[in-house]
Amino acid sequence: MFERRLFLSGLFQCSLTPLLPINMLRNASGSSKEVWIGKTEPIGTAKNGEGLFEFLIRTYGKVDREQYLRILGGANEFKEGDAILGIAASDEESRTNARQLLSNTKIADIDSHPLFEDQLAGLLRSTLSAPFDAAKPREIEKDLTLGGLKDFVLVRSEAEVKAIMGQLSSEVIACLVKLMTNAELIEVGAKIFNPLPNSQIGARGYLGARIQPNSPTDHVDDIRWQVFNGFAFAVGDVLLGTNPVSSSVDSVAAIERTLQDILQTFAIQDAMPHCVLSHIDVQAEVEKKFPNSTALWFQSIAGNDAANQTFDLTVDKMVGYAKERNQGDYGLYFETGQGADFTNGHGQGCDMVILESRKYGFARALSRVVSQSRVASGKSNQAWVHVNDVAGFIGPEVFRTKEQLVRCCLEDIVMGKLHGLTIGLDVCSTLHMDVSLDDLDWCLDQVAPASPAYLMALPTKIDPMLGYLTTGFQDHVRLREKFGLKVNDRMWEFFKRLGIIDSNGQPTKYFGDPHWVYYQFRKRKGDLRSEEEIRLEGKEQSEAVQKRGVFLTEGHGKELWNLTPRIANSIKSVYDDAKKCIWREWEKEFVERLPNQLSISTLSKDRTDYILHPASGEQLNESSAFKLNEYRQLVGDNSDYQFVVSEGLNALAAMEPNQLVPLLNGIRAGLEKEGKRISNRLLVVHSGRVRAGYRIGELLFRGTTGPRTIIHIIGERPGSGHRTLSVYITTAPGEDWSITDRVDHNITKVVSGIATTALMPIEGAMECIKLLV
Repeated sequence: MFERRLFLSGLFQCSLTPLLPINMLRNASGSSKEVWIGKTEPIGTAKNGEGLFEFLIRTYGKVDREQYLRILGGANEFKEGDAILGIAASDEESRTNARQLLSNTKIADIDSHPLFEDQLAGLLRSTLSAPFDAAKPREIEKDLTLGGLKDFVLVRSEAEVKAIMGQLSSEVIACLVKLMTNAELIEVGAKIFNPLPNSQIGARGYLGARIQPNSPTDHVDDIRWQVFNGFAFAVGDVLLGTNPVSSSVDSVAAIERTLQDILQTFAIQDAMPHCVLSHIDVQAEVEKKFPNSTALWFQSIAGNDAANQTFDLTVDKMVGYAKERNQGDYGLYFETGQGADFTNGHGQGCDMVILESRKYGFARALSRVVSQSRVASGKSNQAWVHVNDVAGFIGPEVFRTKEQLVRCCLEDIVMGKLHGLTIGLDVCSTLHMDVSLDDLDWCLDQVAPASPAYLMALPTKIDPMLGYLTTGFQDHVRLREKFGLKVNDRMWEFFKRLGIIDSNGQPTKYFGDPHWVYYQFRKRKGDLRSEEEIRLEGKEQSEAVQKRGVFLTEGHGKELWNLTPRIANSIKSVYDDAKKCIWREWEKEFVERLPNQLSISTLSKDRTDYILHPASGEQLNESSAFKLNEYRQLVGDNSDYQFVVSEGLNALAAMEPNQLVPLLNGIRAGLEKEGKRISNRLLVVHSGRVRAGYRIGELLFRGTTGPRTIIHIIGERPGSGHRTLSVYITTAPGEDWSITDRVDHNITKVVSGIATTALMPIEGAMECIKLLV
């Protein structure tokens, strides 16, 4: 199954364009994905203060859903995702007109015209404290318009706004933020605070940090030392949360216990939790097999039932898990992000702001289930439930510029807060967006005044496993200094006890020294060796961590928040290499040297088209479909396993010496040992994304019986400091391969981070064999 960011990184490689249909096109490989081929029409002007629905009836004779969605999308600030959907405003005048129509529209009318019905919609309605229905009492007038609501939220006090938040549906909240300027969003964000129980996380004047100690190989030393590194900068007060490479129960459990051990050794397990961001089913299995090893449970969530199914979720499943979180101080942790629904094929024609708001509604509903379950079991109704908005991870098909990234973050902060949630941010960028390392500093400065509850925290801005840009430890130090922000009180006292901060709240000589933190860790373990001996051991361990490609930061530059010149130069080198990886394509000579290869291509016209329009890399062109049909007729029904190779976003990873061929040979040898029927032909896809493998499977396995498997090796994650390959393994019965678009991510398993500098190719092959046999 796809996990949290493995799912999103799959989108990074394989985003769909399932758009508001005017026409249906069937491409050469037989897919019937909806494609917008029309031109966005201008949006007319409101007359005599008419609202959106009066306008629709006057203009179209009815409340036409397609036009309704177009006006909602047209009210957004421009983002590439809305443009791909065909619902972005055609010009500034249309955007202004759409906002005026929304401003004139009654809240009750928005709620009485649902965009679509599914189980999630029913759950969201059931959790409203007093929906805007004429038959029910309310604390603000029934005829209030969205424009009036905007004035109310901007002018009234925090207490007054909080008093009516429970009446606001997710759709109304989404429409509200469309009407606000960035300055107004900041004003609201700086007014409303929903801190976590018994803490200052999410409170006024505080900025928390989730340490994200990812490892390309799930090596527990990599994870442990990144935590020590964060503590050395007095960073990390919300969560120790690792994104795993492997989703196996034993591997996830090993990381859970590593994080738990750090917290217990320092006696701060009641000040902050730990979490491994695998699928919630896996976390539940870990807890069952290793009781009391988990703390906060994580899950990515989407804005409609169909998109949630891609996460292997249903509303009932999540409500069930929420009911289980009735013990201890820690409940649930959700992650979201604009664009994840439509890029995975389930946008329902809605714009990204609407769907993102529905995710916060889902989180609000589940938070209430947690509280109710705790009360029913005789506990306090308070438990930590919070949301992290991963803004920018998918790529330029959602939004491309630093300005759009900031707009997204501000929208999401306000939507989360108006849902009553504690909301943090992953202000991040993929390497194929037009956002640089320096741009991220600018983005953080724009977003911080809106008071997110927390930000991500890594040793540097580059994640060593996921290969994207986000917030480093030093960024937290800088933001705290610039904006006068504080760390959760319990953890600040811990940093004082640790000796990182003195009694006056100032950095000590140990600030920025992870080896000092390791020494303190070993002392609390009862280690009686001298400081010198323990530091020497720590130096050996930390050097081994860095040799595996995981950055650690020791000390600082001229200011406390500056990287040392050596680290700064290293980060720049990784960033520059990532740009090379992204724009390189297959080299003809390399492909021709691959044994028994058959070259095929997607609809991408060139590298720019591939990067900016991911759907073009998901479908095969006509000549390639013809080649595969010929190949199928030639070999018949003689194999159950087909190898596919694509350069993805990291052609250099595929062409790196001693990576692709040893990986291929290792997997093939393991399958042959098990007596499996394997095609001896290697399909090499030019400009291919993950879903191109599914299209190949449909052409080759259509009409067969029994399970058939596509083994798709693809270059991924430029910017991790490694040139890594991932293997996407998809097994489905012939009858499923026979149905166009039936096979998708929800049944795919992934082994990632394969490189001679990370998970060695032969070891990666062994991991694949475990999943295949």
